[in-house]
Amino acid sequence: MDDERDRDAAGRALNARPRDGLGRPLPYGARGVDRQPEGVVRTPDQTLRDAQALLDAGMPFHAHEVFEDAWKSGPDAERALWRALAQLAVGLTHAARGNTAGGARLLLRGADGLAGYADAGPYRIDIPGLTSWARRLADGLTGPVDASTSAPRLTAG
Repeated sequence: MDDERDRDAAGRALNARPRDGLGRPLPYGARGVDRQPEGVVRTPDQTLRDAQALLDAGMPFHAHEVFEDAWKSGPDAERALWRALAQLAVGLTHAARGNTAGGARLLLRGADGLAGYADAGPYRIDIPGLTSWARRLADGLTGPVDASTSAPRLTAG
């Protein structure tokens, strides 16, 4: 076991190491970006608003954490929706880090996950726009993208 890793009393990693805006670990003592608190229960509108602000700021890794909270705390019937949105955010994270293969794979997985919601469009989520955005970005990845200028709009109107 690596003694340098932060652990809780049960030995689970605490991930206390500072991170940059794309979620990459920085050296201990470096100034990182504030992390999203885990386990926050938000309304769907709050989730979309918080995630959009993070996407617009070029922080898709942190937006993924917001979606992850919704997927873990929301109703069972919506878990696939929030998981697909988290996959889009992680796909953009990988694309911004220059991992084009992983980014494309996650973007397409997220787009496929949204396909079942095409008719419903819950919470004004722009399902057709997001799936189109994800497929276009995945198809055109050749190197790192700028996370903020490549970020999608989550809702219609």
